[in-house]
Amino acid sequence: MILDPAQLDRAAGALVGTATGDALGAGYEFGYPSPDTVIDMIGGGPFNFAPGEWTDDTSMTVAVAMVTASGVDLRSAQGLDAVAAGFLAWFNGGPKDVGSQTRLVLAARDRTAAGMTATARALTGRTAGNGSLMRTAAVGLAYLDDPNACLEAAKMVSDLTHLDLRAAQACQMWSFAIRHAVVHGSFDGVRGYLEIAAPEPGDFWGARLDEAQASATPEKFGNNGWVVHALQTAWWAITHATNGGPAHVSNALDLAVRAGNDTDTTAAITGSLLGARWGRSAIPERWQSQLHGWPEMRAADLVTLAEHTVQSQS
Repeated sequence: MILDPAQLDRAAGALVGTATGDALGAGYEFGYPSPDTVIDMIGGGPFNFAPGEWTDDTSMTVAVAMVTASGVDLRSAQGLDAVAAGFLAWFNGGPKDVGSQTRLVLAARDRTAAGMTATARALTGRTAGNGSLMRTAAVGLAYLDDPNACLEAAKMVSDLTHLDLRAAQACQMWSFAIRHAVVHGSFDGVRGYLEIAAPEPGDFWGARLDEAQASATPEKFGNNGWVVHALQTAWWAITHATNGGPAHVSNALDLAVRAGNDTDTTAAITGSLLGARWGRSAIPERWQSQLHGWPEMRAADLVTLAEHTVQSQS
């Protein structure tokens, strides 16, 4: 698919938006900012991140994006093995923060995607954390011309660490929505997913989206470490922020952080779709200039990954 300049800007925005939300929320993680708190790239938080430093959300997104940028199909054994290897390379570097479910899987140090997925399948208890949804932006970019392939890949990449039905569906919806936003410049892909999903997930997620849009506050879905509430928090922020054009990005990210609890992840999820809709050019430059993280990358490197990903489809 040949993209015009606006579409290329939006493709870059998906990855830069993920990192921006992630780094913005890192300083407020597990807290609840008061109404008079200024939301900014302050760093700190429980894991003492530097201002502008991204967390596990973006690092794992980068691991996926490095594979999509190479042109390898994420649905292939080669592609999934490469993603698994990227996750392990990051994990073996001793990151400051790793989600509990992701840590349980990666600690087994499976060298193949099949092994990693098997480890995820063996987990018991609650397995629908938000750790696969946070990293799904690159999947949407990799299949701009093939929505069905996008859905297939989203589930496979999610299953590497979060082999749970709701986690897979959330990743499919968000990847599909990112893909649609880059191509068409709208948020319509969120509910567009409901039209192509099977009846049960369509009904389930339709009700969850409705609840998010109808809620004056995000308190009803405050357990946003759970993938369902994480997606609702992101959709609540997007639909409740003042939408006056590109300023929608900073307005919605502010709300996502103010929703509290898992602020880096909910803001990363929010930022991925905002960036895909409004483009990198809509993300405040003063935030972009501070972005950095594993593996010694900055915002410009994320742009390169996005460009190589979409160009590999031409």
